Amino acid sequence: MPMHPPAPEDRAGLLDAFERTLQSVVDLGASCRDDQFDWQTECPGWTVKDQLSHVVGTEKAFAGISREPVTVPAYDHVSSQLAWVIEQDVETRRSRPGSEVARELAEFAPMRVAQVRAFDADLDTLVDGPLGEMTFGELLRIRIIDLWCHQQDLRVALDRPGDLDSAGAAIFTEAILRALPRVVAREAHVEVGHAVALDVSGPVVAREGVRVVPGADGRPFSEPLYSGHDRPAGEEQIDVTTIHLSTDALTRRAAGRRAVDEIHFTVTGSDEIARRVLEALVITH
Repeated sequence: MPMHPPAPEDRAGLLDAFERTLQSVVDLGASCRDDQFDWQTECPGWTVKDQLSHVVGTEKAFAGISREPVTVPAYDHVSSQLAWVIEQDVETRRSRPGSEVARELAEFAPMRVAQVRAFDADLDTLVDGPLGEMTFGELLRIRIIDLWCHQQDLRVALDRPGDLDSAGAAIFTEAILRALPRVVAREAHVEVGHAVALDVSGPVVAREGVRVVPGADGRPFSEPLYSGHDRPAGEEQIDVTTIHLSTDALTRRAAGRRAVDEIHFTVTGSDEIARRVLEALVITH
């Protein structure tokens, strides 16, 4: 079934989603009391202030502003080279008051939005991204997903739920659905002859499913379950496991913020297969 609301696909829609999502982070930071900047979030090792530090530091880096040199201690939550690079933005601002970091973000965000909107490129133009060359459209989606995930970290920590029906939420949900074939066949190792569906109840409403079939190279792969085409006559019926959950539960799990036992979901079919898929369904790094 089509996702509702749909994720924007054109340049104007993606730019609007980027601006709205970034502004939501700015607004959350500006509304914090001094003590709230030290509150822990669901992102391991990071406080509310750290979240804001990450957002402003990352956007400044993408804007071409060099990071300040800083020594990053051996934190438990820094487990990769990419995480170490990201942590530099947070470490640089650890000694600063949260209100100062919030002001830095509020002052820089309009300039960053103007810069991105003025970038003379269509969505297919190749640009430098965090993991190498990618299209401008891919980079915009990556930035929106990252910003929206951290915005939700802030909302949960501050008990200010919202924005689950936004374009940012739809873009992240779409990314999860696109990752489902890989997750099911190659990471959850669901056996050939089974199918898995995600039934997302909203505020972003979606349903996507894949069936696992043998590939020409002998490795299993996933094909769309709702392709509109029946399986060839004579093939046995497949077993379908459907995972029912909300947009919040799905996106918090896919962001790696909550363990499977910390989200609410129900299953029609195999509980064991559903758990394997949810354990593997983390698409952010």
